[in-house]
Amino acid sequence: MPWMLVAAVLLATAGLLVLGALAIRLWMDVRALAKGVDAASRALAEAAGELASVVPSR
Repeated sequence: MPWMLVAAVLLATAGLLVLGALAIRLWMDVRALAKGVDAASRALAEAAGELASVVPSR
């Protein structure tokens, strides 16, 4: 019976380690996505500014 307890603890620990690794990977992907969105937003704002300066106002 004690081996079942050890096996359950080992499986729970392994599961938590896998979940932790996936959470870290997700966090890194979210950071990369946020950087990409920020760069795209800045590029769009710059392009809008350039377009506004080129188009004559009425």
